[in-house]
Amino acid sequence: MSTSGGTRAIIAAFLANLGIAMAKFVGFLITGSSSMLAESIHSLADTGNQGLLMLGRRRADRDADAARPFGYGRERFFWAFVVALVLFSLGSVFAMVEGVDKIRHPEPIDAPMVAIAIIAVALVLEGFSFRTAMVESRHVGRDSGGLVSFIRETRIPELPVLLLEDLGALVGLVIAFVALMLAWKVDPVYDGWGTLLIGLLLGVIAVGLAIETRSLLIGEAASPEDLATIRLTIERSARVKRIIHIRTEHIGPEEVLVATKLAFDPDLEVADLAAAIDGCEANIRAAVPSVGLIYIEPDLDRTQPPG
Repeated sequence: MSTSGGTRAIIAAFLANLGIAMAKFVGFLITGSSSMLAESIHSLADTGNQGLLMLGRRRADRDADAARPFGYGRERFFWAFVVALVLFSLGSVFAMVEGVDKIRHPEPIDAPMVAIAIIAVALVLEGFSFRTAMVESRHVGRDSGGLVSFIRETRIPELPVLLLEDLGALVGLVIAFVALMLAWKVDPVYDGWGTLLIGLLLGVIAVGLAIETRSLLIGEAASPEDLATIRLTIERSARVKRIIHIRTEHIGPEEVLVATKLAFDPDLEVADLAAAIDGCEANIRAAVPSVGLIYIEPDLDRTQPPG
């Protein structure tokens, strides 16, 4: 499995969420708090999601074949989209249904201090997971201008999933703590409201992830910075007169396809033209290492008058 693009963050999140889910579920059995149940389902869904992300990375590492001549890199986009569906169906919908039921039929909280202790431990573990994801994001980001900008601009699908899951988990734990305290000290109905809020939070995160991964599945161009570098590199390559048009697309999180039509010197012989194309391709790959496949179509510069 490739180690680039957040594998360490996925493993850290998987281990943290597995332990958190078990602790929260024990807390639910002891306290009967629906907020704790919603949070345990949330962490269980997150654990399964990290398993899906690791599966996607493994499947994406397969070599290209006759059925998939451009490789399997988009598998990572697909499994990130599946994660969004799981988060919505297993986490959000369950929590909202449970929350409505507890609002209609509130129950007193047993052993609230146990739940508070579990929430405190979960906050520490989720904080560690979130920090790991942030560190990995800084490694692959390029002055993205903040968390929201990075999530919108990155072509590596796993890191936005981890960042939003961990951020949602931290906010959800705060909601669970507040709801638990209010249910303990004021009215048990607040436990149901806390559960409902956690469900709505998960729904918002799931929809945001689905929108971002949908864009990757459909196909996104190289980043504006990489595209500008590719253009500049082509224009500086020997014997290239002009870029007639250029198209780029991510065929995987870390692989870009470049297709371009270029006007070369019209007096080039076939051998010289082939050498100029090879040199241009080498320059592009040296300038932007993520570029894999390159298709260059030579043409005449028809904007210039003949003779």
